[in-house]
Amino acid sequence: MQPSEQTGLIKLVTDVHAYYRQPVSEFVLQVWSQACQPFTLEEVSKAMTAHVTDAERGVFAPKVADVVRVLAGTTTDRAALAWGKVLGAMSAVGAYSDVVFDDPAIHAAIEDLGGWVKVCRGETDELSYLQHRFCQSHKAYTGRGTFDYQRRLVGDRSPDQDYVRKGLPVPSPALVGDQTAARLVYEQGSKAAKTTITFAGKVDVHQLLGMSA
Repeated sequence: MQPSEQTGLIKLVTDVHAYYRQPVSEFVLQVWSQACQPFTLEEVSKAMTAHVTDAERGVFAPKVADVVRVLAGTTTDRAALAWGKVLGAMSAVGAYSDVVFDDPAIHAAIEDLGGWVKVCRGETDELSYLQHRFCQSHKAYTGRGTFDYQRRLVGDRSPDQDYVRKGLPVPSPALVGDQTAARLVYEQGSKAAKTTITFAGKVDVHQLLGMSA
């Protein structure tokens, strides 16, 4: 959920509780805010409506667990739709171009698979396995809410420095999905990979691990 949706979420929760003639405390609003981070305001609103109109559960005011139960399938659906975007971009954009999706979880999941180029050049008989791994990662990142990710998935091209050295502009990435959301993903992402690996060089292993020899 985007920070801009928080006000709408508070109003939604307050209005729903008012429908059931129940007060809302700051603690309750905080719990709802934290629990709904993996979802959009629209998804939470639809889940609220589903609960209210449920013939059995709808007679009671919704608890966080009730709405999360309704939304449990949402992360699976979203992961499947995200994989569809990836497949479309693999065909339309290809491995040679940088790409920015409108969902940061796609970036993080593709990094887990080895990067954009590796995913694009995967064997056809590996697609089912790649889809499974992608969807699992996508659901995990969506559930986490906040995480690091590369702002663009780099294609198989010359490094940025080569373009700068020759006085040429760095190729613009292809934006996939909602253009405004994709630009936001780019702006909020990192230039570096989400996992940084360094080597310590020649040091005493015991000293490095904080142990005595």
